Amino acid sequence: MNAGVVGTLRKLIGEDWVLDNLEQTKGYLYDQTEELIRPRAAEDSIVVKPGNTKEVSEILKYANEVKIPIVPRGGGTGLCGAAIPTKSSIILSDERLNKTIEVDELNLMVTCDAGVTLAALLEKLKEYDNLFFPVHPGDEGAHIGGMVVQNAGGAKAVRHGIMRNHIKGLEVVFPTGEITNLGGKLIKNNSGLDLLHLMIGSEGILGIVTKVILKLYPEPKYSGTLLVSFNNREDAIAVVPQILQRGIIPLAIEYMERDVALESAEHIGAKWPAVDGSVDVIIILSEDKEDTLYEKSEEIVEICDSNNAVYTSIAESAREQNTILAVRSNVYTAVKHNAVDGLDMAVPIGSIPDFMREIFRLADRYGAKTPSVGHAGDGNIHNFIMRENGEIPPYYEELKEEMYKTAVKYGGTITAEHGIGKTRVPNLALQLSHKEIELIKAIKKAFDPNGILNPGTVVNIE
Repeated sequence: MNAGVVGTLRKLIGEDWVLDNLEQTKGYLYDQTEELIRPRAAEDSIVVKPGNTKEVSEILKYANEVKIPIVPRGGGTGLCGAAIPTKSSIILSDERLNKTIEVDELNLMVTCDAGVTLAALLEKLKEYDNLFFPVHPGDEGAHIGGMVVQNAGGAKAVRHGIMRNHIKGLEVVFPTGEITNLGGKLIKNNSGLDLLHLMIGSEGILGIVTKVILKLYPEPKYSGTLLVSFNNREDAIAVVPQILQRGIIPLAIEYMERDVALESAEHIGAKWPAVDGSVDVIIILSEDKEDTLYEKSEEIVEICDSNNAVYTSIAESAREQNTILAVRSNVYTAVKHNAVDGLDMAVPIGSIPDFMREIFRLADRYGAKTPSVGHAGDGNIHNFIMRENGEIPPYYEELKEEMYKTAVKYGGTITAEHGIGKTRVPNLALQLSHKEIELIKAIKKAFDPNGILNPGTVVNIE
């Protein structure tokens, strides 16, 4: 990076907050994208750490004037390369934008800086008797701003939905440096086109989120976790729509194959309680009344028994529930060392059994190992494509494309949580029409006329 650029940035935000030495910047060059498929980072990129929104604005104004790419970075927990600078860039880390967490009990909302971690937000909410925030993508090191632009999901989306459902307001700095506030502490707002929701899931190509207003909820008093095991995938998956058709909306319904569960449990030093069966379904319930919790648990057990369940247990203590959830949450870290890619397709809930059947047939056709886990209650299944002899298998791209086509055939999506980033740009046309992609490019151009913000992410403009 040009020494003049570095000098100007140091004048804008201070000597200590601009890093240009590779030893200092290398930890910012990559996110959690699988090593074998992630794009190569431009190692001459520099890192800036603004301390407030005004400094973010000054950095963007300068970068826009001299036309230097800006790559926004939160916690670095992304899985599709959105935070990887593929050109010589300014990596804008929001880690110092982490001071504000203001809980508004009257309006049931919280305002926090973009660099606040999910862990810090959850810790703050412990100070209040019954308030909680439901979105949990699995890694509590994720930054709230990153969760916004990624439209994060997670296990609890069955009842509470994804990040988009809980964002009420944003402070945003546009690529040209203007600071604006979108939305606010409102239940209804019908003034003009909804730019707030355009920012959600934008993966850092339209603006830099610096502050977020989130909806909070009263926390139910009683919770329980059902662990139900089956001898085959078909029976396990079939119970999901049946539970929902009964009008039971659990906090989460998770699907996990037994070999994955055992590997994950071993990885964290835990014991998986189920022995019988080969696949497991985890159903997490959360209710205001204890009687309601037990009634719904009994009804779910009846549904599972009628679908050939071979093992059922109810974890009522916090310790038992936490162990089961920890094993499920740790799956990715347990299998990552041997995975090429972790797909996150989703289909309408009623299509899950047929979709899964076709996915497993595809894997068999290619002779591929594709362990599966997922948020079955919202139609989102994660299929891992594993390495062969430590390398990318020759069928990887073809199998991935066939899986994506299968999801789209069932009215689904190629990505429910991880986004397009940089690694999936070539696959976007499998789901979106030429017109839709052209509109995305036009919106990008309107927000970012010089194309400085996160180039190569979601769509290629060049």
